[in-house]
Amino acid sequence: MSEHKFRYLLPPGSDFQFVAKFRIWITISIVSIIACVSILFINKAVRGTYMNWTTDFKGGTEITYTFKTKGTGSFTSVDPAAVRQALKDSGENGFDVSDITFTNDQGATVKGMIVRTPRFSAVQDKQIEAAQQGLSAAFQDRELLKVSSSGERFFVRSKKAITNAEAAPVFQAAGLELKPWDEQEAKLYSHGDEGTGEFNLAFSIWGIDRQIELALEKGLKDIDVKPEQSYAVGPKAGDKLRDDAAKSLVYAIFLIMLYLAFRFDIRYAPGAAFATIHDAMMVVGVFALTWQEVSLVSVAALLTVIGYSVNDTVIIFDRIRENQAKYKDKKLEKVIDISLNETLVRSILTSLTVFATTLIMNIFGDGLVRNFAFAMNIGVIVGTYSSIFLASPIFLWVSKTWYSGPPRTRRVAAMAAPSASTASAE
Repeated sequence: MSEHKFRYLLPPGSDFQFVAKFRIWITISIVSIIACVSILFINKAVRGTYMNWTTDFKGGTEITYTFKTKGTGSFTSVDPAAVRQALKDSGENGFDVSDITFTNDQGATVKGMIVRTPRFSAVQDKQIEAAQQGLSAAFQDRELLKVSSSGERFFVRSKKAITNAEAAPVFQAAGLELKPWDEQEAKLYSHGDEGTGEFNLAFSIWGIDRQIELALEKGLKDIDVKPEQSYAVGPKAGDKLRDDAAKSLVYAIFLIMLYLAFRFDIRYAPGAAFATIHDAMMVVGVFALTWQEVSLVSVAALLTVIGYSVNDTVIIFDRIRENQAKYKDKKLEKVIDISLNETLVRSILTSLTVFATTLIMNIFGDGLVRNFAFAMNIGVIVGTYSSIFLASPIFLWVSKTWYSGPPRTRRVAAMAAPSASTASAE
């Protein structure tokens, strides 16, 4: 039989000395964690917030849209990438887009799109100021007494009437689209107060749903866009979600420690816990440094990273435990080196496979997909590093400190006692 020639990533029988460099790896990791925490506080001082939270955490408006083909009026599906591009072209910032499928009142299956924006109002402060100044300048002859606003409504008190059609160009110049008065409003605002004779007028601006609708119709040719549902997510709800996300990470780390304590023994748990905290902080630090958006999908990716890292750590721990029984005559340091060398190729190949997959998602994906893939790219790197260079040395330190015989002071005293007895006898 002919001999098969295999291509090895690393030659069999490799003998890298991992234990000898453990202090260096631990020092690098501690410095990295401190750097990640520092970046959060720098962001807070410079940008006003620790991380680039999305509407999931800081609140905003969520709107569901459906799409119909012009002319036929039949429902159609739209590429999410095209929706994102249309919103980018309109100047919209900080938005999320995700598709949704639901059954309408007629029983038809409709494919729509959910757009999340951090804005609560369609009116910005500079637009309010521009609209108020425009009204004062355009209607000096109407003897304006007061111009004010509240949210998406403007209130004008004057001695002479102003029609909705006359006011519309003023708001348009400020970048706002005015809603037409209905029949009842037109009748109400056509005459002044019976006592004072003053006109108390109210002008309403189309909301965010209308603004995004127009932006989408401009970017999506031959498509009619219709807002189906809109609701605001308040800042308090966002704060609660953020707190719940932090709690989920703490619970995950605690349950991992508990699992390892029963799966192996208590000596293995601290190393896995520190490696998990390290991985979470590294991903958070990179998100903070690059100012990537942090959403609930990012939290899901972070939990996935933790699970991946722990899986790799458990495999290494399992090999250490097997080799402890196999090489009873060798020191624990040597057993750890042997175990890491035996699992090194497996760790590298598994990590490269996951990294390559998520890298493709990161390059060709968009929106939430890219957000998830970016977190996984970082997580695979730091997870592999922590499994090899952090979990094992902490296990070694715990074992040498508390599980390798009596403390050093008692050992020294025990060794000195026979010497003292011999000296007195002489």
